[in-house]
Amino acid sequence: MAIRGEGAGNVAVRAARLDGRCAGDRWIIDGNYNAVLPLIWERADTVIWLDPPRRTVMRRLIWRSVRRVAGRTELWNGNRERWRNLLTWDQEESVISWARHHYPIYRDRYTAAVRDPAYSHLTFTRIASRAEMRQLLESIR
Repeated sequence: MAIRGEGAGNVAVRAARLDGRCAGDRWIIDGNYNAVLPLIWERADTVIWLDPPRRTVMRRLIWRSVRRVAGRTELWNGNRERWRNLLTWDQEESVISWARHHYPIYRDRYTAAVRDPAYSHLTFTRIASRAEMRQLLESIR
């Protein structure tokens, strides 16, 4: 089962949804919403950590954001990225600024989780390159 893009929403509602969805033997959940991560990780056996270099993340994010702004692409509920959001350093307004500032925070958080005895039941697989991703996908086939 895959869960994507459910937004922040009410934490209790989100936790209740996830509780049912990760109760079975086989499921996949994508994302790292902090309020429910402990619930997910206590039931998981594997975490695949996508950790490309910051330059790769930023290049892809900037390109995707420019395409969305230029194409007036709707994100959700009528929301669209705006040109001024690409040019501000305000993390509340710019996904680019948010990503630039939060990249090391998430890297540190996952690095700490790998070492945390509370998560010793998890197998962490860190993917930092396309080659590593291809290797993982080949091993699954």
